[in-house]
Amino acid sequence: MPASPPTPKIELHVHLEGAVRPAALLDIASRNGLDLPAHDVDALTELYRFRDFDHFIELWMMTTHVIRTGDDFRRVVVSYAQEAAAHGAVYIEGIFTPAERVLGGASWDEVFTGFCDGADEARETTGVEVRLTPDIPRGFGVESALETARYSVKYRDRGVVALGLGGRETGWPPEPFAPAFRIAKEGGLGSVPHAGETEGVASIRGSLDALSADRLRHGIRAVDDPALLAEIAERGVVCDVCPISNIRTRAVDTIENHPLPAMLAAGVACSISTDDPAMFDTDLTRDYDVAALLGLTARAAYEAGVRGALCDDRTRARLEDIAAAYAWPEPGRSA
Repeated sequence: MPASPPTPKIELHVHLEGAVRPAALLDIASRNGLDLPAHDVDALTELYRFRDFDHFIELWMMTTHVIRTGDDFRRVVVSYAQEAAAHGAVYIEGIFTPAERVLGGASWDEVFTGFCDGADEARETTGVEVRLTPDIPRGFGVESALETARYSVKYRDRGVVALGLGGRETGWPPEPFAPAFRIAKEGGLGSVPHAGETEGVASIRGSLDALSADRLRHGIRAVDDPALLAEIAERGVVCDVCPISNIRTRAVDTIENHPLPAMLAAGVACSISTDDPAMFDTDLTRDYDVAALLGLTARAAYEAGVRGALCDDRTRARLEDIAAAYAWPEPGRSA
């Protein structure tokens, strides 16, 4: 008997550069004549054993710099869409960090065109709807943030739907990036900053107030303030939760202590994502399965994904039709 198709899934928080599996990353490095800190799949996989979040950022910079050309950018999107489709993904909001790619020698237009071309090709070849949410790296400063915002608006008609903010939260509060997010909002884009992953209430509050966040990427530290958690629930702000990522970066010490159950109990809508699946040795099925163990069903995660998606009305209607037509598994059964 043929295997049943995987449960439909929506992923709103995946870093496309962090989705490149070790073998493919080594191939990209070789093609571009660049070195990685490890030279075979096993060694690179071993390198991805992070001590903490800061160590993860260090290794991110040491590895993803090899992704440099327009063809690289296109391939990265298509490859991940193929992988995610095998796990049931029907809609993805993929993150990329243009300022880092420009630092590697590409032009802003080359970066955006490459990722947008990849999104178009992924849709045509896999059926997965891919939208893009460029990230501002906190450590690059405000001028780089403004340029990221300007180019994000420029490529709005190519599938860019929102502006993000990533990198180290510690020492980089959200408020100085407010001008960039104003550009994005005035240009018709959403606001999807990382907040409440390794820092607490102030980071989340600043993202909501100064950056007018439509969604929170992570948001797990909201459990430290019951009033803030209740506000997030009341406002209908979706949190993109990445359970396995949180364990890998030591943002949470054990799955049993993950804040997801408390967020759900407070009425917060939580989508489920992989964050950096290649670096964290995960995939959509694994993260959805962990979420189910923590009390979030595949259907509820999908519905939160629909609610949080920053897509056009036609795409949203299609996602709703997929949910209505699917025979969802009973709670407790694997997705």
